[in-house]
Amino acid sequence: MSKAGLDYRNASFLTSAGTLSQCPEDNALEAAFIGRSNAGKSSAINILTEQPKLARTSKTPGRTQLLNYFEITDGHYLVDLPGFGYAKVPPKMKQKWEKELTRYLEERQSLQGVILLVDIRHPFKDSDMMIIDWASRAEIPLHILLTKADKLKHGAAKATLLAAQKQLKPHGKNISLQLFSALKGSGVNDLRKQLNAWLNQDEDNVLESIKT
Repeated sequence: MSKAGLDYRNASFLTSAGTLSQCPEDNALEAAFIGRSNAGKSSAINILTEQPKLARTSKTPGRTQLLNYFEITDGHYLVDLPGFGYAKVPPKMKQKWEKELTRYLEERQSLQGVILLVDIRHPFKDSDMMIIDWASRAEIPLHILLTKADKLKHGAAKATLLAAQKQLKPHGKNISLQLFSALKGSGVNDLRKQLNAWLNQDEDNVLESIKT
């Protein structure tokens, strides 16, 4: 793969997996997107790929229970993981989602890094911290998008970013974060650079941090 990076505009839907065993063969390079159901996960994937309808933005939880694979090029995937935080989901269904999600995060060898989407107005709820703690223990690279940054004035957004960086410092060096707005398209280039660092396997392109 060239150092120019992947062309995310080429992404296309590949398959949906209800269980880990239904995922594509585990010999690829993939980055997973995870976040609460209202954090803007689908919108981020759509703006990244410049395809407004690639990932569904409906709040109906039916499709959300699946691991949705998008192929960028041969053996390079983006994975839209089940959104969490649905209050009306039956307990048994929620437990099933959580079980398969945990298996994916802990067992998937192709996983190069996780993008965690967090609404900048409600940073780091308990469910977010569970993902952060898991990534820290598993030493899996985690990049956090503080989404909907357009909802705050620039000074307030910057202050939230700095406070979040301070809060996450004890969790290790494998965690980075940035401001992001799918509505304004801000932060998309930084997201692409981070994904390229994981999926290109290009040491010269690895980011130690994202400056916003």
